[in-house]
Amino acid sequence: QVQLVESGGGSVQAGGSLRLSCAASGGTFSNYAMGWFRQAPGKERQFVIAISRNAEITRYADSVKGRFTISRDNAKNTVYLQMNSLKPEDTAVYYCAASRYLISSIAPDFGSWGQGAQVTVSS
Repeated sequence: QVQLVESGGGSVQAGGSLRLSCAASGGTFSNYAMGWFRQAPGKERQFVIAISRNAEITRYADSVKGRFTISRDNAKNTVYLQMNSLKPEDTAVYYCAASRYLISSIAPDFGSWGQGAQVTVSS
């Protein structure tokens, strides 16, 4: 299984932007679809966004459409989450995950997970 490490979390005011990065190691990165999930305090982990192995397909949660984008650089073994127009309800721990499926939005389909990165959006 690939190992994943997120970076780039932090605090920002509503309307601001952040970019998260997730670096993979220990596997062939281009063999994995990549996704981001988030978990707010007291809530279940929820799907945010995902990208297929060859970056041709993306999936978005309705709550982030038009604000978040996902990209990947297979040469750098890294996936990115660009978050714009952030809202207080985006506050959560964001997890990077890797899946052997072509693409998925379902957590059990992802076999590798990062440690999480805190994103805090203040109003």
